[in-house]
Amino acid sequence: TCVYCLVSSNGRRWCHRRAPDPRSGRGRSGVGAEVGSRHEGRFQDSQRSPISAEPFELSRVFPSVHLLTCTTPAMSGRKFCVGGNWKMNGNKSSIKEICDMLKTAKLDPNTEVVLGCPAPYLDYVRRILPAAIAVSAQNCYKVEKGAFTGEISPAMIKDCGATWVILGHSERRNVFKESDELIGDKVHHALESGLNVIACIGELLEEREAGKTEEVVYRQTAAIAAKVTDWNRVVLAYEPVWAIGTGKTASPEQAQEVHAQLRQWLSKNVSPDVAKKVRIQYGGSVTAANCQELAKKPDVDGFLVGGASLKPEFVEIINARQ
Repeated sequence: TCVYCLVSSNGRRWCHRRAPDPRSGRGRSGVGAEVGSRHEGRFQDSQRSPISAEPFELSRVFPSVHLLTCTTPAMSGRKFCVGGNWKMNGNKSSIKEICDMLKTAKLDPNTEVVLGCPAPYLDYVRRILPAAIAVSAQNCYKVEKGAFTGEISPAMIKDCGATWVILGHSERRNVFKESDELIGDKVHHALESGLNVIACIGELLEEREAGKTEEVVYRQTAAIAAKVTDWNRVVLAYEPVWAIGTGKTASPEQAQEVHAQLRQWLSKNVSPDVAKKVRIQYGGSVTAANCQELAKKPDVDGFLVGGASLKPEFVEIINARQ
């Protein structure tokens, strides 16, 4: 908690400590500055997106204020988590090369690493990777067994030694037309079966351009939250669809904004404790070139990495917080 960071009764946030000194540009105490909910140098009211604001004196703040929790990556207590989603790529030879690279690399011990590999290779990858690196399936169905040709169950995933599953990825939503309801049911059954879940959400380009980002990600999150039985085993992954595999990346500020809004939604609709503890990954053309700036954002708790997880630069992404 930052004792200098306050919010007024009209929802404007300001920090007594972070106001810039006009002589040096550095923060100084004694005056206030409107800032975003995570010290982004902007103010954000409780309903709208952040806009720039100039410093102002303490006397200008409305008298009714309360302390606002203000976190940095180091203060959040949430362990950084990087997932690799190999999608429908690789064979035994190329997968062995990736696994050998990860076995010999010096990986940040403070980062949890999860590899999402194609279903036929779950057992193989689990056998050749060190136990410190978790293995994940990329999908599962909502029931234990039955006449569901081509599907795999959480029980089968666990039988291969994997402990995670990725659910709700945009390619499952858009290519295979999976509904919010189905994804919620999958999350529920996976958790009930003992798997950890990376649950994906994210908006299309036309939805962002139409100003519907919040509406879409809140709707998707609500369908997941309604079926979660244990938030300690859930990681949310915000993946703007327009940034997946396109080379386009949400700016660190855009990612932070959506992550912070998601945390506020969780606080209001689930519980403040869940909002504080749940990890929110960013996914969408994450590379070695942009991972460090993204990792500095206080509400970005890791990455879900696609194409770059098949390359040597994945090690740099895992170590983005070092």
